[in-house]
Amino acid sequence: MRYFAELSFNGTNYVGWQKQPTGTSVQATIDEALSTIQREKIEVMGCGRTDARVHATQFFIHFDTEKPLIDNLKNRINKFLPKDIAIRRFISVEENAHVRYHATNRAYEYHIEFYKNPLKTDTAFFYPFAHQMDMKLLQEAATLLIDYDEFFPFCKSHSSAKTMCCDIRECRWTIEEGVDHLVFHIAADRFLRGMVRMIVGMCINVATHKVSLKEVKEAMDNQLRLERSYAVPAHGLYLTKVAYPFI
Repeated sequence: MRYFAELSFNGTNYVGWQKQPTGTSVQATIDEALSTIQREKIEVMGCGRTDARVHATQFFIHFDTEKPLIDNLKNRINKFLPKDIAIRRFISVEENAHVRYHATNRAYEYHIEFYKNPLKTDTAFFYPFAHQMDMKLLQEAATLLIDYDEFFPFCKSHSSAKTMCCDIRECRWTIEEGVDHLVFHIAADRFLRGMVRMIVGMCINVATHKVSLKEVKEAMDNQLRLERSYAVPAHGLYLTKVAYPFI
C-alpha cells in the first residue's frame, strides 16, 4: 500500500531534506519515526530536495507499507518526531502515485526583514540595506522573468539537470506596510538547483543598482551567467505549496 503524507518543518537544525553523511536530515528523521511506530523498515520519498536551513510550510512524502497504518498514527508520530517537524495528514493513493514526478505546481516564498529581529534569526533574512532598494526596480526584475522558459543564469554550477526549462506561473514581491517585511513569491512546475535564492539575489542587485535590468535581459536572452551574481542565505526560503491532480 502506498501513502502520501503532508507535513511541515523548520529546516534550521537539518542538513537539508535528503539523507547525508554530514549530519541529520529531515528524511532520515521521518524514516526513523515511521519505521519505529509501524514496526517495519520504511524509507520515504520527498517531493523535493530542500537545502540545509530551508523550511517548508507544505511538503509531501510518499512511502510503501505492507501493514495497515496503525490507529492514531498522526498523533503518535507527532509525539515521536522532534518539535520542528509536524505531520498533518496521511492520504491513501494509487500504488504508482509519485510524490516528486506527479507534482504539477510548486510555490516558494523568500522572507526579508528590514530590521534585526531576534525572533526571526533563523526564519527570515535580515538585510540591513533594504530601505535603500528601489522597490519599482525590485518588482520589475521579478516580472521580467515570467517571459522566459529557460533559466541557466539561475542554476548552480555543476547541476545534473537535463533541462533548464521551467514554467514560471508567478514571480512577484509583496511588502507588508508598517511591518518592514518583504516577501518574494514564485511558483512553477519545477525549479533548478539554487534557482530561487539566485533570483532573489538578482532582484536585490537590480534594486540596489549593482546590476541593470538590461544586463539581466541580455543574460536571459543568451542564457549566460550574470557577471555579478548573488545567492541569498537559505534560512529565508520556504517551500509553501505543492499541488497534485489527485489531492
